[in-house]
Amino acid sequence: MLQQDGYSLHDDGPEEAHPLLARSWRPIMRSDPALGTDTIVVLLPAGLIFLGALVLGVWKYWQMVHSEQHVAHPYVDIAHRAALLYSFATLLIAVFVELSGWPPVVNLVAAGVVILFFVAAIATYIYHGWRQDTDNQLRHPVRGTAAFMSALIVGEIGGVTVLLAGFVQAQLL
Repeated sequence: MLQQDGYSLHDDGPEEAHPLLARSWRPIMRSDPALGTDTIVVLLPAGLIFLGALVLGVWKYWQMVHSEQHVAHPYVDIAHRAALLYSFATLLIAVFVELSGWPPVVNLVAAGVVILFFVAAIATYIYHGWRQDTDNQLRHPVRGTAAFMSALIVGEIGGVTVLLAGFVQAQLL
């Protein structure tokens, strides 16, 4: 049996017209986990955020159908798009977690901070979309908005920097 890229080449019987025609590719089933636990923990929120984005898309569609202008509230649209983008950004974070040289706890804390701010941003957009209270949350910011935005900037950039440094350390140095 030959192995190549997670597949095995099995001989299914006598070679008739051509030696390769008698063989078939079958996936090799692994009994051990292929991904680290920290990566699996990060993949779950990626899937949940993506599922949330799909549900937000239904809400956006409903608003478009029932609006005279056939548009959703700006923050419903923003929530839907942000959730789609953040779900795929979380997948990228999972890749950095998997390929990082840092201990799993460092990866989980860094990824957790970033994901927490992703979800908090989406929740804020949903809140404004539900209330339909503004089309620009920074025009008349509530108390604490500047502090939240500063924490978001430091948390997201800092968390991604830690994960990217772990990737560079493990994969390039």
